[in-house]
Amino acid sequence: MERQGPETHVTTEEARSGETPSIVRWVLLIGITLAILALSAIWITGAATSPQPDKDGPISGQATPAP
Repeated sequence: MERQGPETHVTTEEARSGETPSIVRWVLLIGITLAILALSAIWITGAATSPQPDKDGPISGQATPAP
């Protein structure tokens, strides 16, 4: 902190009362990456194990045509 006349100038670290380590950025980056990977794995395994409709059967969600 230095005084220049009636003004007082402080550095960023002095104003924050501490340092700003970059560990918070790494924790955020790793957490988001793990969340994306986990949700993608759940989605892919769910899509791979769900029963597939018969290729020649009726389209699901539609009524069968009347004779």
